[in-house]
Formats: sequence, structure tokens, C-alpha cells
Amino acid sequence: MNLSQPARGSSFRNLSADYWVARAGQPHEIVMDRARIEQFNAAGFANDPNMIDLPGCPDTLEGLEVTRRIESLSKPFHSPLYFHQDGRPVEAADYARYADNLNLQALPERVSIQFGMAVQRTDMRTWPSRDTAYRSADSVDLDRFQENGLFPGDGVLVLHRSRDHEWCFVQSYNYQAWVRREHIALTDRNTVTDYQQTERFIVVTGAQVRTNFNPRNPKVSELQFDMGVKLPLAGADESLRDIDGQSTLSGFAVRLPVASASGTLEFHTGLIARSQDVREAFLDYTQENVIRQAFKFLGERYGWGHSCNARDCSGLVTDVFRSFGILMPRNTAQQIRSPMGETTHFSAKDGREFRARAVAALEVGDLVYSPGHVMIFIGNDQGQPYVLHDTSSPISFENEDGTVYRGTLNGVSVTPFLTLRDADGHNYFDEMLAIKKIR
Repeated sequence: MNLSQPARGSSFRNLSADYWVARAGQPHEIVMDRARIEQFNAAGFANDPNMIDLPGCPDTLEGLEVTRRIESLSKPFHSPLYFHQDGRPVEAADYARYADNLNLQALPERVSIQFGMAVQRTDMRTWPSRDTAYRSADSVDLDRFQENGLFPGDGVLVLHRSRDHEWCFVQSYNYQAWVRREHIALTDRNTVTDYQQTERFIVVTGAQVRTNFNPRNPKVSELQFDMGVKLPLAGADESLRDIDGQSTLSGFAVRLPVASASGTLEFHTGLIARSQDVREAFLDYTQENVIRQAFKFLGERYGWGHSCNARDCSGLVTDVFRSFGILMPRNTAQQIRSPMGETTHFSAKDGREFRARAVAALEVGDLVYSPGHVMIFIGNDQGQPYVLHDTSSPISFENEDGTVYRGTLNGVSVTPFLTLRDADGHNYFDEMLAIKKIR
């Protein structure tokens, strides 16, 4: 592999999924079949501390353990932040106000775990607060109080409530944070388990889809679902030939979680048109499908922690692989440390020759990690490796025509890997922390 000469040619051909599928070595070969994926997921839940098997969780936790979990997340940011609303700095008094709303004094010696389910796409937050805070007063791109996103149908453990009763501290299968109470409907263990393990379902294979508009039931009207969400199909009895005045012949009737007036879980039936990008099974895990799924996000604006109605670099990866039924830890650091897959780790002592051999052995769909970032390898063009990734940081790289791009892409993009540099001029190749093969 030539580490110094960039690829030459058209600037736009590599923005097509078809282009990279045609160049893939084995685009249609199954990387892992359904049985192997189930084993992969089971091993993740058994061996990765960041993956939580919700159905198998205990009935109670020690109050001190819940306190530890909350305090490990909800703590002052390590550098100055500014409120977007008025540009003023986040001060000690603000953090004290947030800490008071944690309501830690109310935690009993043993906490009885409740089960819940998200009823809409919602934010998971550092603090039980809607306040947004940024590194600079004029920035609105990376809210440092944002952690992750939940999607309709996601099951959670409800571990605690805020002092103002507006927030719940919840644990999903791969993250824990604060969520708006109104966006979680309470239920029981069996209901969450049955909903997630249903055998008749559709999977969202598009970047985002919505239920049909429903003037009779606003709770299931134009609900948004992101890639990889699994929705149980409703029964096939006579009553489901019509849903709120619309025939089911040209749509999928799905069971949707809804919060009752008392906050408990109900299921209503909604319709998703067959023209939407969904299917009645998980996608086969192939190189072609990795490329095509990832390219469905091309050009989407960067969204830290699934904010901005979008996703970040690791969110992109988890959503793409979830469409194959593969479940992964949420953050890049967690993914690097995870025992899942086959991982090659790099340190400062590893020279360019060792790194070059590892990059030369990349296969489509492999994940490449640098500090705080993850990229999906999509193939080689004229000997140069290319990645698709969701990036918000200032970067530079050499284009195929020899020109150099410098700026902030702030979205899902295709870039060459070897000439990719961060704002300080550090080469991503030299800073590479790990390569992970999901298999």
C-alpha cells in the first residue's frame, strides 16, 4: 500500500453506494447468519458490562448502586460551558440546581426496579433538565448535556425519579441517563420481553420512516422510527382489515406503545405504508447491505447523542448494524473495549508498517476507531482506503484531484482515510486506536 499518493479521479463517483458495492470483494456473502448473530448478541450481554439483558435483570438494586450510577453520569462538565438560550456561562449555582433535582436523598436502601417502554423518539440527558449547554456561546451543534436517544418500543428499567417528578433515570440495553417521564410508559417485565421477542415483526430499514397520518388517533399518527427499530405486527383477525378508517391492504398494521392518562403502557394499532423502507425480517448481514444501509444516512447533519433528529458517529454504527439485528454498545470507547467481534488494538509504539498491514487487510464493514471517533470502511479506490463516517470536528483531507479540503463536514460523509487529519494536523491513520471486525 502506498501511504503517500492519494487516489485520483472524479470527485463524486464515490458518493454512490452502487460504486462501492461494485468494488466490494464479496458483496453478497453472508458474514453472520441469524443463528450466529443471536450467539453474537448473547455473548455481548454475557460478557460486556455495557450491555444489559433487561429481561434477566434483578427485581431490586441497592440504593447505593443506583446513586453510584447517577453520580457517574450527572456531574459538572470538565471544561466551561455556555447556555444557548442567553450565552451566559454554566456556573456552580446551575450545577447545584441540577444536583438538587437528582433527588438522591429519596433513594431507599433497596430500589424496586420498574419496567417501562419509550412511546416516542426521545433524548437521554446528563441531567434531569431541558437546558442545553455548549462549549462556546455561539455554538448550537453539540449539546454537552445530551447523551443518547431512545426510540418507540425501546424497553427500559426505571431506576429513579427526579425531585420535580418530570424525569426518570432509566437503563436501556446499552445506556443509562435521564429521560422525560411523559415519554416513558410503565409496564412489567413480561410485557417488555414479549414485545421485544415477538416472532412477527417488521424492521425499519430506511434512515427514518413514519406511521400514516391518523386523524382519529393522534398518538399513533406520523410517529417517527429510525433505522433498526423492530415493530411487532398486529394480529390478522377480521377487526384489523380497517384501522381508524383506512384499509390495511396496502400497509403494515403494527402494535405501537402508548402512554395512558395514568402513565401506564397501552398498545394501539397504527399503519405503516408498504411504500416505506421497512421489511418483515432483519436484513442479511452482507458487505452490500452494510454499504447500502450506511449510505442511506449520507448527507444527514451530525447529531451528538442522536440529537438534531439525527445521530453521531457511534450512533450511525449502532443504527446500521441494528438493521441486521446486531446489538452493540453505544459509545466509541465502549465499542473499542468490548469483547464483541475481532479487535486489533494499536498503541503509540506501533509503527506505520504495522498499521499499514492492518489497514491493507480491512474488509468492507470493518470499524476503524480513532480517539472519540469511529468510521465504517467501505472499500479501496486506486489503492486508497475510504471510510463513511459522521463527523462534526474540523478536519482536512486530500481530494482525488489533489486539492485539499479543510473545514467542518458536520454530517455523514465519505472521505479518504490515509490523508484524513484533525484540526491539530494529527493524522487519523497515526492516531488509530483499533480496528474491529463484527463477526
